[in-house]
Amino acid sequence: MKFAIVKSSFNTEIVDGLLKGAQLALSERGVSSGNIEIFSAPGAYELPLIAQELAKTARYAGIICLGCVIKGDTAHFEFISLGTTVGIQQASLATATPLSFGVITTYTEQQALDRSQPNSENKGREAALACFDTALTLTSIRTLR
Repeated sequence: MKFAIVKSSFNTEIVDGLLKGAQLALSERGVSSGNIEIFSAPGAYELPLIAQELAKTARYAGIICLGCVIKGDTAHFEFISLGTTVGIQQASLATATPLSFGVITTYTEQQALDRSQPNSENKGREAALACFDTALTLTSIRTLR
């Protein structure tokens, strides 16, 4: 199986940690690095569109979306977080492709760092495992047709 990873360009240190966690999880499941393609999005808000277009290519068993939105002093956080969440879900349903949500939404940078390090509950790892397992389940279901 081939997988795509779409990563936001904001909060680079955190997103890089999520990416490492996702790559490690896929590797542990037997996915070679040659079967993982990485794409960049300007920010978390753009993740759903890019992931949806990748899903439409039918090249990937699943797409892992990685990003980080940290709350600031305005409502911007809520709009970006909600739009990204709903957009990824809608794109997944519209394309019948697993698009996993590996976007950290936190109140502080430290909370985000804690969730992106290899020795923690890395949310990139969790998103990759969810995507992989969903792809396996869908493959099994689709053989029933």
